[in-house]
Amino acid sequence: MVKNNQKVRIFSALEVANICGVVNQTAINWIRSGYLKAFTTPGGQYRVYAEDLSAFLDKRGMRNPAEVLHDIAGASARETALIIDHDWDMNNRLKTWFQKNFSGYQVFQALDGFDAGYRMAVSKPGIVFLNADLPGADGFELAKRIKNDSGLGNPLIVAFVNDDPAETGKSAPAFWVDACFPRRLDLNGLRETIGDLEKRSRLAVTA
Repeated sequence: MVKNNQKVRIFSALEVANICGVVNQTAINWIRSGYLKAFTTPGGQYRVYAEDLSAFLDKRGMRNPAEVLHDIAGASARETALIIDHDWDMNNRLKTWFQKNFSGYQVFQALDGFDAGYRMAVSKPGIVFLNADLPGADGFELAKRIKNDSGLGNPLIVAFVNDDPAETGKSAPAFWVDACFPRRLDLNGLRETIGDLEKRSRLAVTA
């Protein structure tokens, strides 16, 4: 996979404070306490990568401003992924695993269908990981809307289900996803499936 060389924006503590609506010292305290991941410049100033700021806002239920999402959406569609799962631990686990095994992707996260719609429009991911049993939402209906929206580029969709994925995959709603997996992850099987889907997708694009 060819990696995108566009640089991700870096925010100062003051810019973080302005985005979050707090004073500069509060942002600095978040960093010093380890709540917000940051690094220090040779001059001793704190700097925060856009993706780390986005994760910080997500974890605390704060909406990501469009400017932050646009700053980390510099990768091409096939180098961008979106994880839609209300279980934050599961969401983070999958993100960590995916980035470790599939280099070059920028990973976005959403906790519900509403947030997913916003992030889909901004990031236009090449692959979507979707909990089919989102609270208050039909995951397969969401997958259908994603597949039917020509402006989203027909991303690959991997659904996670509570029932037997083999049986779920035979149902009509599952027609809108490219693969089904149990929520108790088989990471080796998932790795192979994603690799196969990527190859098929690239072949379709170049055909």
